[in-house]
Amino acid sequence: MTEYFLQAFIYLTAAVIAVPLAKKLGLGSVLGYLIAGVVIGPIIGLVGSETNTIQHFAEFGVVMMLFLVGLELEPKMLWAMRNRLLGLGGLQVVGSVSAVLACAIYAGYNFSTALTIGLIFSLSSTAIVLQTLSEKRLNKTSAGKNAFSVLLFQDIAVIPMLAFIPLLALPELVEKAQGAMAVASEQHDSLSLVANMPGWAYAIVLLLAIGVVVLGGHYLSRPLFKMVADSGVKEISTAAALMLVIGIAALMSLVGISPALGTFLAGVVLANSEFKHELEANIGPFKGLLLGLFFITVGAGIDFTVLFANFAEIILMTLGVMLIKGIVLYLLALIFRIKGSDRWLFTLSLAQAGEFGFVLLNFSVQQHVLPTAMAQTLSIVVALSMFLTPGLFILFDKVISPRFQNKTNQRTQDDIEEVGSVIIAGIGRFGQIVNRLLISNGIKTVVLDHQASQIDSIRRINTKAYYGDATRPDLLKMAGVAEASLFVVAIDNRESSVELVKYLTHTYPKLKIAARAFDRGHGHLLRAAGADIVEFETYHSALEVGAGSLQLLGYSDASVARRKATYQRIEKEASKRLYENWLSESGGKSFSNDFIKLFLQYEERLKQAMDEDTDENELKLPESSDANNEAIDKV
Repeated sequence: MTEYFLQAFIYLTAAVIAVPLAKKLGLGSVLGYLIAGVVIGPIIGLVGSETNTIQHFAEFGVVMMLFLVGLELEPKMLWAMRNRLLGLGGLQVVGSVSAVLACAIYAGYNFSTALTIGLIFSLSSTAIVLQTLSEKRLNKTSAGKNAFSVLLFQDIAVIPMLAFIPLLALPELVEKAQGAMAVASEQHDSLSLVANMPGWAYAIVLLLAIGVVVLGGHYLSRPLFKMVADSGVKEISTAAALMLVIGIAALMSLVGISPALGTFLAGVVLANSEFKHELEANIGPFKGLLLGLFFITVGAGIDFTVLFANFAEIILMTLGVMLIKGIVLYLLALIFRIKGSDRWLFTLSLAQAGEFGFVLLNFSVQQHVLPTAMAQTLSIVVALSMFLTPGLFILFDKVISPRFQNKTNQRTQDDIEEVGSVIIAGIGRFGQIVNRLLISNGIKTVVLDHQASQIDSIRRINTKAYYGDATRPDLLKMAGVAEASLFVVAIDNRESSVELVKYLTHTYPKLKIAARAFDRGHGHLLRAAGADIVEFETYHSALEVGAGSLQLLGYSDASVARRKATYQRIEKEASKRLYENWLSESGGKSFSNDFIKLFLQYEERLKQAMDEDTDENELKLPESSDANNEAIDKV
């Protein structure tokens, strides 16, 4: 027992030290886990032969991850992405297998061995890629969506690969198979429901298993989780979520299907379930911990003896595999019109081999397709390619992405063809509303924005806008600022917006200025700079939500209207007094103690005003179940 505690302590300590350090250095958590594994394994030697056993356990983190991915998808979404899933994903697998097959045959391997190597290296790391894309918030980009399509197809393709690999068995390896391997095979078969079944029976069992997952997930999971939720015991809810995932994984393993694919299918079935978010909350921590453990075991499992004995060969194979896959991916990105930096992100993110490569390698040895020595070498290639993947993401962040941003920023400013009585700087979510209101009232506007993508997007809905930096005097003159009546400042940068107001106030004193403020401090700076109107971007929407919340809680419409008016009156008075205090006490530099005291006084005054407005006849909190149901329905 003590040994297990010590091993657990070593793995957790390595993760706790390495991951925060890697994140601080900008390397990402995945690389942190891999480095931790290398340190406690090959370098220090704190872990040893148990690594392979732990790795099999940690692979369940991949299963959980795919279950959570499935929860985020709906069948309609899968159908909508069928072209990318089958086209882009299918061509990637076929292209990578063909390219690696050709290179392996050229290197002297026989066809069966070369094809098996091609199948193994065609797969990428679902765990690393999805984890890294999510951390960097790139999963919603074009590259992220296309990478997900490819990874999803690869995970599905593992099933036919597992069915096909035994057909490639080499006679000489079958003859030399060791007794231990035969025993292991028999033990494996004893845990299989489909061992020695004829093809037609195996097909029926597979269909039944998939039917159990789909129908059970749709009809049985809801009553189960409702019963668990009614119990009110949090740990039972967590146990039920784990029971579901583990049970499906076990069923899929018994019938020879990838557990990851089975749980992914279950996740898709439950994507519309009302218990979706509870499942995510319960499974998430286990997924993260097991994935981290999996990456540590990958690093710890690198056999430096084999690596140094064949150093040049392994390094060349690793770089060669990543280069071949990169070329295939880049060509597919061109064919499917993935543009700009997304093309490079798509290429670099999928250029490695994946965790399912270890599964196929072990299976290939068991099925007498690859010799054990070759499998050990190939496993190091898979591990090294995964180890290098975070470096490719760093290359993209530090080198490739900035170059494309610079190209975007080098776009020359537009020539402004028309002028209007109102100039709007910034056409984001705030500026768009202002612009639409003015145009609908027949007021001519000139819209400026420094984000080329935003300008192009706005032009698609027939809104005239011009690319350029609104803080540049030459662009403002071109826009007709000298003849304009009003200037609306709606740019996102706080400092730039204040400086722009200062410049406009000084250079064009007759020009009226309306400005968007992010918060009270920013609003004070804009007012001090000379803005005539300052509005907080969230004030009115938050006020409406607050008023609506009072209605849902049972306050009458008349009471809500009075309380809303009271809040607006006191806030207007407080805003004026607080601004004067801010300007006189600190010179417009910070919030003084007097400012905070004054703010708290107005908070107390607001509470008193609301208490004075309380009228028992107008405050009707719902008492009956019907009233409660009605309030819930309104929400």
